[in-house]
Amino acid sequence: VQLQASGGGLVQPGGSLRLSCAASGNIFAINDMRWYRQAPGKQRELVASIAVGGAATYGDSVKGRFTISRDNAKKTVYLQMNSLKPEDTAVYLCNAAIFQHGTRMWSDFWGQGTLVTVSS
Repeated sequence: VQLQASGGGLVQPGGSLRLSCAASGNIFAINDMRWYRQAPGKQRELVASIAVGGAATYGDSVKGRFTISRDNAKKTVYLQMNSLKPEDTAVYLCNAAIFQHGTRMWSDFWGQGTLVTVSS
């Protein structure tokens, strides 16, 4: 299983970016999909999570600015980030709970991360 994240880059404060993370490989089912972020010298932080049916939760620091969504047919999760602030600068990592063919359990998989830099 691979999770391929994309969409990061350099953006000015107040700007927007949209991240994508596509899952591929031996996948029978995908449960929750999540975005985390890790800034230099800081602990990894849960940004947003979305269930199969679309129910979403957000970290306090991004509520009202970020929106998580998913396309189950494409096995892809998105993170629309608006009103970006310098403190949003971090490596953004996607994570998913995946049930693989031939197994009997859910496993956590991580993408490689995509860097978001918010600076003027």
